[in-house]
Amino acid sequence: MIDGRDPPIAAVARRAATPPKTMLRQRTLRTATRTTGVGLHTGARVDLALRPAPADTGIVFHRTDVPGSAAIPASARQVGDTRLSSTLKAGDVGVSTVEHLMSALAGLGIDNLHVDVAGPEIPIMDGSAGPFVFLLQGACIVEQDAPKRYLRVIQTVEVRDGDRWARFDPHDGFRLDFTIDFPHPVFGSENRKIVIDFAHHSYVKEVSRARTFGFMQDVEAMRAAGLGLGGSLQNAIVLDEVRVLNAEGLRYDNEFVRHKVLDAIGDLYLLGRPLIGQYTAYKSGHALNNALARALIERPDASRLVTYTATDQVPSAFADWRLRPA
Repeated sequence: MIDGRDPPIAAVARRAATPPKTMLRQRTLRTATRTTGVGLHTGARVDLALRPAPADTGIVFHRTDVPGSAAIPASARQVGDTRLSSTLKAGDVGVSTVEHLMSALAGLGIDNLHVDVAGPEIPIMDGSAGPFVFLLQGACIVEQDAPKRYLRVIQTVEVRDGDRWARFDPHDGFRLDFTIDFPHPVFGSENRKIVIDFAHHSYVKEVSRARTFGFMQDVEAMRAAGLGLGGSLQNAIVLDEVRVLNAEGLRYDNEFVRHKVLDAIGDLYLLGRPLIGQYTAYKSGHALNNALARALIERPDASRLVTYTATDQVPSAFADWRLRPA
C-alpha cells in the first residue's frame, strides 16, 4: 500500500534507501471503492465507484445511470465542454467535472481504472482532490505486470487566446509554472504565481488539498446558465468584493493558484500518460489546457512515448513511484 504520508511524486533524495533497479510498472487498485457526493454544477446526488482495470486499459468512465451508453475514455480528444470544468463526451452522453479525480490519479501514478458514475458529473467532495487521494489510497494501489509509459515533450508547443497562454517545453521531470491574474484584493501580487517541481514538491501535501474557488457576483449568472447549483462554502472557497467568506479561511496562502495547478494536472492527464516536460501558463483554464493537450497530440514531432527498464533511469520527479508492501 502507498504510504499516505509520502506521495509518489517526490524526489529520490526524500528517501534514505536507494530504490531497487527494477522497471517502473503500471498501477491500478487492488479492490473497488465507492463514495457518494454532490455535483458542483448539477447539485444532484452522485454515486461513484472506482474499479481495478487490466494493464493498458487507461482510465475509462462509465455512466451507470444510462443503460447501454458507451464507455468514455479519459482522453483530451473526448473533451466536449470546458465551461468551468472539463467534460468528457461520447455521443450524447457525458461526464463533467472530471479534473479533480484525474488530478488525484495523476498524483498517485494510477494508469488503469474503471470509473462508474451514476450521473452526469463527478462529485465535487470538498472542492479539492484530497478526498479522492484518500479514497484511492484506502483501496490499496498495486503494480501490474506491464511497464509504465510516459509522454516526453521534445519540442516546444504553445497555444494562445488573447492575453492568455499555455506552453509545453522539454524538461527532464514534471514542472508546472502558473500565474493567475484576478482583480481582487485577496490575491495580492505575492500569491499570483507558483512553481511546482515534482522533483522537490509533494503532490499530496502541496497540491491535492487546494480547493476550487468562485466569486459571489458570478453566482447568479452561473445558476442562470445551469451551473454551480451544488456549490457551497463546504465545497468551494467563496469571495465577496473584499474577502474570503469561508469561516476557516484558506488552507494555503496561495491556495487559488495551487488549485489552478491541481486542475492543470488533471486536464493534462487526459493525454493518457504521465508527462515528462514543463508546463507554463498565464491565466489558463480548462479550455486552454485542453487546447494545449490537443496541440501536442497533433504534433507527433513534439513528443514521444518512453519507458524505463530501471528506476535509476527515470527523471527524479517520478523515480520514487514504487510501492511498499501492503
